[in-house]
Amino acid sequence: MRFAVFSYLLASLQTIVTATSVQGLYDLVQRRLPGHSEEFVFTLNETTCANSTDLVNDSFTVATGANGSIAITGNSLSALATGLRRYLTEVAHTDVYWFIDSRLDEITTTLPRPNATITGSSIVPWRYYFNTVTFSYTTPFWSWEDWEKELDWLALHGVNLPLAWVGFEKILLDVFQSINMTTSEIMPFFSGPAFQAWNRFGNIQGSWGGELPLQWIDSQFELQQKILKRMLELGMTPILPAFTGFVPRTLTDVYPNATVVNGSQWEGFPTEYTNTTFLAPSDPLFTVLQNLTIVKQIEYYGNITQYYTLDQYNENDPFSGDLDYLRNVTRGTWQSLKSANAAAVWVMQGWLFTSNADFWTNERIEAYLSGVEVDSDMLILDLFSESQPEWQRTNSYYGKPWIWNMLHNYGGNMGLYGQIANVTINPIEALANSSSLVGFGLTPEGQQGNEIMYKLLLDQAWKNTPIDTSSYFRSWAQTRYAEGVSVPTSALPSGVTTAWELLRTSAYNNQNLSAGNAVSKAIYELAPNITKLTNRTGHHPTTVTYDPQIVIQAWNELYRAATQQQRLWESPGFEHDFVDVTRQVFSNAFLSSYESLISTWTASTIDSPPSTKETLLSQAETLISLLHTLDAILATLPQFSLEPWISSARSWALLNTNTTSFTTSTSLQDQNLLTYNAINQLTLWGPTGQINDYASKSWAGLVAGYYVPRWETFLEYLVSVAPEGYRDEEARARVVVVEMGFQKKRKEKRSPWRRKRLQYCTYGCMHERQQTNTTHYMASKYKPYP
Repeated sequence: MRFAVFSYLLASLQTIVTATSVQGLYDLVQRRLPGHSEEFVFTLNETTCANSTDLVNDSFTVATGANGSIAITGNSLSALATGLRRYLTEVAHTDVYWFIDSRLDEITTTLPRPNATITGSSIVPWRYYFNTVTFSYTTPFWSWEDWEKELDWLALHGVNLPLAWVGFEKILLDVFQSINMTTSEIMPFFSGPAFQAWNRFGNIQGSWGGELPLQWIDSQFELQQKILKRMLELGMTPILPAFTGFVPRTLTDVYPNATVVNGSQWEGFPTEYTNTTFLAPSDPLFTVLQNLTIVKQIEYYGNITQYYTLDQYNENDPFSGDLDYLRNVTRGTWQSLKSANAAAVWVMQGWLFTSNADFWTNERIEAYLSGVEVDSDMLILDLFSESQPEWQRTNSYYGKPWIWNMLHNYGGNMGLYGQIANVTINPIEALANSSSLVGFGLTPEGQQGNEIMYKLLLDQAWKNTPIDTSSYFRSWAQTRYAEGVSVPTSALPSGVTTAWELLRTSAYNNQNLSAGNAVSKAIYELAPNITKLTNRTGHHPTTVTYDPQIVIQAWNELYRAATQQQRLWESPGFEHDFVDVTRQVFSNAFLSSYESLISTWTASTIDSPPSTKETLLSQAETLISLLHTLDAILATLPQFSLEPWISSARSWALLNTNTTSFTTSTSLQDQNLLTYNAINQLTLWGPTGQINDYASKSWAGLVAGYYVPRWETFLEYLVSVAPEGYRDEEARARVVVVEMGFQKKRKEKRSPWRRKRLQYCTYGCMHERQQTNTTHYMASKYKPYP
C-alpha cells in the first residue's frame, strides 16, 4: 500500500472541490443548440451560508438582458440549467425528451426573447435521480453518447443529486488486489453486466453464461470518468458507491480469521450464485476496505462528493434481529465511512423496510437507524413514496434526512401508467408535515416510458402548491408537437390535447392502489397459462385500472389529428406517442380476447357442439394475429425494438477488442456473453428462470420471436384437447405443463433461422434445461426481426 499517497488523500478529504464554472452550461447549449451559445449569458450568484452544512433551495431568473441576450441568473448551476429549460419550454416552446432526443433544432434561426422575467425557486434543496437497479435494467450497455443525452436531460430538469454506479467493479478489483487477493480469486465474484446491480446489493454473486471480462471492467471505468466529469460541469453532486461489506468467498482463504456471515438465499437462486459472503462491520478489515474504497475513488475521480450509497440488506434479512446487533451493524458501517471521509453522508435506499416489512418492525428500524448517531450523516431514500411510503410509519425515519421518491416502474415494464394526484399532492403534504424532508426524487427500476410522469414530479419540486395536471398535460402535448415557435400551438389540431386529457384522466390517474401500484404488464409477455395471468395486482399488475375504451378514444383523437395535419406523422414525438398508445390498445385487446377464449374453454363440455372448437380456434388465431400485427407496429421505431438493446451489448465487445469484426476467440466469447446476458435478463432472469419474465418488454423481435411461439404452443394444445379436455383432469393438467410440438401453420413464412429459434423457445412450465437453451440460442443467433 502506498501509505504516503493514502495519508495525503485522507487529509484532503476535509475539503470538497467546489470550484464552479458556468462553462458546462454554455457547452450544453452548444451541444443541443449549435451556434446559439453566444446568445445566452449565464450568471452564477452562489449562496454563502453561515453554516456550510446548511442546505439551500435553488432559485433563478430568466430575462432579456440589456444587450439583447437571454440572461439567466441563479444561485447554483442546477438553478441555471433549470432556468434554461424554463426558457426553452415557455418562450421557445420546445424541450428535450427520452427516446426522441432534443427537439431544440426546431427553434427558428433567431431565438425568441422573453417578454417578461421568468422566476423560479425550488421548494427542496435536492432533486434526486436513479435506482441502483436502473443501472442494470436501463443503462448497462449505454455508450457515452447515451449518457451525454441522459445527463443533459437531468441537468435541464433540475436534478442535482444523481446516483453514479458505473465502473465500480474497477474500484473493487483494485481494492481487493491491494489486500493481496489475486485476480483469479476476485473475478468469479462479479456478475454479468445486466445483473451487476444485484451483485452490488449482495443478492447474487458470480456470472452464469461466462465470467465478466476484464476489458468490460476497464471500459466501464473509463466511461465513469467521463460521466462524473460531466455531472460536475452541470452542477450535480454525484453519489458514489461505498464499500458495503459483500466480498468474494475466497476472502477467507487470504484472511482466515475474518468475521464473515453468509447472506440468505435470494429469489430461489442456487447457492453457487447467492448466499453472498458478508464481512462484519465490526471486523477491523471492514474499515480498511472502506478506507481503500473511498480513497481509491478520490485518487481516480478527485474529491468530488461527500455522498456515498450503501445498502446492506436489500431483500435479504440481517443475520440477527437482535436490536443491539442491528444497531452495531450501522454504527460500525457509519464509523468506517467517517474514518474514510469525515464529511461522508451515508445514502441508503429505504426499500428494505418495504420489501421485508415482516422483519423490519418499527422497533428494529429505529434500532438500525440509531447506529448512525448524527442524523445529518445519513440520507434515506423513501423509495416508493407514491404507493408504499415508509416515512409516515417511521416518524420521518426518526429524524434522519430523507427524500420523497416516485418509483413508478418495476423491471422496465411498458404500460401507460401514472398517479397524477399522488405525485403532486402527496409530496407537498409531506413537505408540510416532515421537517427532515430534503428532496424529491425519481427511483424507477427501468427508465422505459411514461416520461410525462417523471417530468411532472421534477417540476413539482419548483412549485409550492400541487401542479394543475390538466394544464400541465395540455402544455406537454402542445410543446411536444408544436415544433418550437415555427408552428404556434394554436395551429395544432385539438385532437392532440383531447387525447392527452383522456389519457390523464384514465391511464395516468390510477387511484386504486389495491388493483395495481406501478406500471402494468401486458399478459402476452407472461408464460401462458389458463389461470393467474389476469387480475394480478402489486408491482407488476395486469389489472386494467381504467376503462380501456378511453385509451381507444385517445388513439382515435391522435389519429384524427394526424389526418388533419399530416406533418404530425413526421414529428418524432408524435410518432413515439402514437406507437406507444397503439401498443397499449393492443395489450388491452389481447387481455380481453384471452379472457374470452378462457371463458369459452372453461364453459365447454363433452356435449359441446363442434362449433365450440371452431370458436376456440378462431379466438386463438385472433390472439396470435394481434401479436404479429403488434410486432410489425413496434418495429417501426427503434425504441420499441429488441435490436438496439442487443446491438448496444455487442458494441462493448467490439470496443473492448478495438476491432470492427469478431475475428478473435476473445471477442467472440465476449460477444456471446454480453448478448446472452442481455437476453437472459429480459426472459429467464437467472440461470434457469429464477425470476422469469420480470423484465419482459413489448419490443419488436421479442414479441414475434419469443412470446408468439410460447402462445402458439399453448393455444394449439388448448384447442386440441377441447372440449373434452376441461373435464379430463389429466388432460387439463397437461395444458400448463406438457411439452408440445409447434404449430405447423405459417412455418413456410418463417426463415430457417426463425424456425430453428422456435424449436428452442419456451412457454409456461417447460423444463428448466429447455428454458435455458432458449435464452442461449437467442443470444447466439439473434438477428433483428425483419
